[in-house]
Amino acid sequence: MRYFIITKKQIALATAILVCAAITVITSISAFAGSDRKLPIYCVDTPDKKIAISFDAAWGNDDTHKLVEILKEYNVPATFFVVGAWVDKYPESVKELSDAGHHIQNHSNTHPYMTQMSPQKMTDELTSCNEKIKEITGTAPTLFRPPYGDYDNTVIETVETLKMHTIQWSVDSLDWKDNATADSIYQRVTSRVTNGSIVLFHNDAEHTPEALPNILKTLKDEGYEFVFIDDLIMKDNYTIDHTGKQIQNTGGN
Repeated sequence: MRYFIITKKQIALATAILVCAAITVITSISAFAGSDRKLPIYCVDTPDKKIAISFDAAWGNDDTHKLVEILKEYNVPATFFVVGAWVDKYPESVKELSDAGHHIQNHSNTHPYMTQMSPQKMTDELTSCNEKIKEITGTAPTLFRPPYGDYDNTVIETVETLKMHTIQWSVDSLDWKDNATADSIYQRVTSRVTNGSIVLFHNDAEHTPEALPNILKTLKDEGYEFVFIDDLIMKDNYTIDHTGKQIQNTGGN
């Protein structure tokens, strides 16, 4: 009878091979599964120095008027994603934003995790918020930003059935963090903006009104043009790459 002695080194080598093989299989499966994954628009591929800034309004309202004044001073258009419940509490601010020429878009009706809802419940969230905004501004939203940045294929497909686009962001100011300062917000935004960026702020973050003027001035000095998200994005004949960048198709439909 012959005996085979297996050393610790051989065992380790065999284990490493099996682990690598398993990782390869898992990666392949994940890549295949993710091939049909839908993404919102995070930014836009453009040669032009155009960017869009946006604000989410879901809770407080102390700084909204200040933001309107700052944006007016620098002649910058902004897109505000508002929650329906916020519209209920502050209809005068929604009107002020609209009267100042800013775009008011949909951030859901009650700020839920959309992926935990049925398509019908999602539709109810979207249409309820749309109706509240339209009643005040006269214009129905065409864009939707999921609360918490929470989305999946069903969310995006439901939004599409309402002829709307799902929007995320490529530059997060992190103005909502407890340790945020006017300088940290400024440094984070100005160092990350590129052509086609969509920037995220919040209407009630403590240091945003302090940081915003310097951000707008710096980016204008660098040659950036501020536009509405609705004017930045492509409406048809485009693809979205794995990073969420919207890219114009060049070969036709």
